[in-house]
Amino acid sequence: QMQLLESGGDSVQAGGSLRLSCAASGLKSNFDYFDYYWAWFRQAPGKEREGVATFYNFITLYSDAVDGRFTVSRDSAKLTLYLQMNDLQPEDAAMYFCAAGRQGSGLWSEEAWSSESRYEYWGQGTQVTVSS
Repeated sequence: QMQLLESGGDSVQAGGSLRLSCAASGLKSNFDYFDYYWAWFRQAPGKEREGVATFYNFITLYSDAVDGRFTVSRDSAKLTLYLQMNDLQPEDAAMYFCAAGRQGSGLWSEEAWSSESRYEYWGQGTQVTVSS
């Protein structure tokens, strides 16, 4: 069973940057890492969880709210997914979650990547706070 562990959350001022990491473990083989698609979600207090970015076979997609400011990337050798966040704004403050799904499931699509139901594995989250 794969486990995901996020890190990198912190408190920053508006306009600042952070890089979040999501380390995968529990894979039978490092090559299994390529069998998954990935995403970052976030949830602010009182709001629903929303998709922020996804990584599928080198296709990257972003929500309108972060497009142009956030970048998702993957280091397969380190089994780690990243989210580089630049020009952070108070509205970006949230708990950020890493998620993964099996490519063979057929659940991922460009139209539905931001739906939570498309992902089987979730991390516990890392907190991002942005002050104005």
